[in-house]
Amino acid sequence: MDALTQALSSSFSVSGEANSTSAPHPRLAQYKSKYSALEQSERRRRFLEQQKEKRLNYVNHARRLADGDWTGGDSDEEEEKAPKNQQDEAEDEGMEVEQRKKLPKHYANQLMLSEWLVDVPADLSSDWFLVVCPVGKRSLIVASKGSTASYTKSGYCVNRFPSLLPGGNRHNSAMGKDYTILDCIYSEVDRTYYILDVMCWRGHPVYDCSTEFRFYWLQSKVEEVEGLSEIGKRNPFRFVSLSSINCSTESIQKALAHDYSFSVDGLLFYHRETHYTPGSTPLVGWLRPYMVADIIGIDVPQCPLTTKPDYASHQMQQILEHKKTSTEVRPAEENGRYELEHLSTPENQTKTNNQREGMES
Repeated sequence: MDALTQALSSSFSVSGEANSTSAPHPRLAQYKSKYSALEQSERRRRFLEQQKEKRLNYVNHARRLADGDWTGGDSDEEEEKAPKNQQDEAEDEGMEVEQRKKLPKHYANQLMLSEWLVDVPADLSSDWFLVVCPVGKRSLIVASKGSTASYTKSGYCVNRFPSLLPGGNRHNSAMGKDYTILDCIYSEVDRTYYILDVMCWRGHPVYDCSTEFRFYWLQSKVEEVEGLSEIGKRNPFRFVSLSSINCSTESIQKALAHDYSFSVDGLLFYHRETHYTPGSTPLVGWLRPYMVADIIGIDVPQCPLTTKPDYASHQMQQILEHKKTSTEVRPAEENGRYELEHLSTPENQTKTNNQREGMES
């Protein structure tokens, strides 16, 4: 603790104004120097190289997710094992867990999750996309055999309903040949699944396609489905695709100043060439809007999204304490937890942070 205190204090600089906003945030500055940019940049380079070498059978993988048929996979005995950490995670996600029920395995760890954007890429403006994300719960959507299932990132099926997605209801399932797999954020307030990414559409997997293509394809396919963004008998939840923009300074500034129809949680930065790879990846970066000025180093408009909340210092302290350096590609952990994955920030978590901040002050 003394070493950490000394390291943090060394980042403070004396200026005309105490903790001037014109100078880098002291904890942000220390975070950058302690966990150097080279570490995350190097892992990005390795991820891009390794995805070229991978030749996974995504057609078979998507079909198994859609059909729920894992014959020839791991034994059921392993699936019956119920690690306590998976039960705890299910409870954290607000679900009731039956003690004797088999815990999920095949649908866990299927989402591509982010890391904190620590190192600002030199090619940010040219090779990265920005997606503004609403507050909600991360969901894996599988539409197949005339039904649509919603899974948590830990693999628990929390809802099953009809939808207008290809394969999502009995009127458009085409004898089970059509199926769709999406990466979404579910907003209970809006009864809306906001689509972040697409892994498979109408039986055609796009896991090994670039972000640029997936985003383009997603937008074009969603526009073809009439009524998908409206609530109806065959579509009890809205499905709305989130827009992506380039990461030029002007585009980021406009995105921060924009008035959204949903409560904004944060910003995701996708590398243009990354494939859809389940697990945590440095090729997808995550920032809260108030961090943009300090991390990316650009002028931001004075607006609600850029105003630092009361828990800002506590959150940055958490990043400093829990960030793990690594020079290797890390797969997702078996319990469904990912390194520094903060894509969904529930409202009660914000209240908890505020309470902790008040206790520490």
